[in-house]
Amino acid sequence: MPTILIIEDHAALRQNLIDLLGLEGHRVLSAADGVSGLELAREKRPDLVLCDIMLPGLDGWEILAALRAEPATAALPFIFLTAKGDAADVRAGMRQGADDYLAKPFTRVDLLDAISTRLQRSAQQRVFAPNFSSSAPLERLGLSPREAEVLLWMAQGKANPEIALIVGCSAATVKKHALHIFEKMGVEGRANAMLRALEVLSASAD
Repeated sequence: MPTILIIEDHAALRQNLIDLLGLEGHRVLSAADGVSGLELAREKRPDLVLCDIMLPGLDGWEILAALRAEPATAALPFIFLTAKGDAADVRAGMRQGADDYLAKPFTRVDLLDAISTRLQRSAQQRVFAPNFSSSAPLERLGLSPREAEVLLWMAQGKANPEIALIVGCSAATVKKHALHIFEKMGVEGRANAMLRALEVLSASAD
């Protein structure tokens, strides 16, 4: 049963999330401010964090940076919940290490899908222990630097629109890169490309 930490200062939304995730079978921890949320993340080591950006004490950016800087929590799945949903904010969050970014108001389905996807990716990455600090090792697969960069984010579970925001191009261009990547790697589809990328990035971490 996964444990999810909610860091949200809006009491009504926080309680709604607690109730929803509890009904879905998750263990739920919660905090109403950034300092308490960071302490809970460090102490309880949840399986995933849902975090607002605008918080008293520490904001979401500071919490994410602190968690990514510590080996014990560096790979902790982290989803921003925020009213700030423009492209620049999303790009900044992804580059800082957020795994997903849900703009308020979000639907129950979108929330549960995001949580499920990130938990699955986390389990997969624990098997491989990849190093995501550089896309250079992926160029050994015969990819261009831009294709390697796209595959690096793909291996972290990012969808095409998210990758487009991060690398600064259109989703259609990312899709074209993805097709070229699959062809050059000789694989069928995204899942096989991701697995191969995780293998290469894990080897580079040794």
